[in-house]
Amino acid sequence: MNILALDTSMGVCSAAVLRTTDSSRTLFVREEAMLRGHAEALMPMVEEVLNEAGLAPRDLGTVAATQGPGSFTGVRIAIAAARGLALVTGASLYGTDSLTVMARAVRRAGLEPAGTFAISVDAHRDKLYLGLFDSEGTRLEGPLLCAPDDAVRRLPEGLSVAAGNGARLLAEAAAAHGRALEPALPDLQPGAVALAELAGESTDRLEILRPLYLRPPDAKPQRAALERRL
Repeated sequence: MNILALDTSMGVCSAAVLRTTDSSRTLFVREEAMLRGHAEALMPMVEEVLNEAGLAPRDLGTVAATQGPGSFTGVRIAIAAARGLALVTGASLYGTDSLTVMARAVRRAGLEPAGTFAISVDAHRDKLYLGLFDSEGTRLEGPLLCAPDDAVRRLPEGLSVAAGNGARLLAEAAAAHGRALEPALPDLQPGAVALAELAGESTDRLEILRPLYLRPPDAKPQRAALERRL
């Protein structure tokens, strides 16, 4: 099975190819931290990992993309690329949310929570993206958009670890409620390697990939100006 995974949902642009056979499993990856420029960087990365893997686009069995939440524009970039590649090559589509990808990345980073743990991402405007996961990284709840205090109320008893750049905010809110929570991996990002692994382990495939947005876009149409034009 040949899987191409794409992630542009947050602060990293990445592309990875996972090649698996009955006897081998090989990963090829390109990844770069960036807040802007994902659209220009992604397709050259795709070309590089395919060349390194010795594959042509027609050799792909699955194209995967992270569906969000995350940057409004960033989420759309990987999804549009994945849909286009699947249309051209006939590959199937796989997608999952960015917090589930981050939960897999937690284990890749060497952190192995003994029980339930949280992924917490700073969504700005005093909000967090929150996901709850068991020790194996299986999603239990989320992704949710909520204030830190509301997030604390959703945490199950015994949960003591949160990862992501919103973990400190969650830990501070937890302390105000008399709960101890350890923030970890503040630089954690979703990425194509973790996404490729999830796609390789899952039999779920999608007819179409759609963005997962938990809040409306910042840009809103200027109704008065539109009405004047009409």
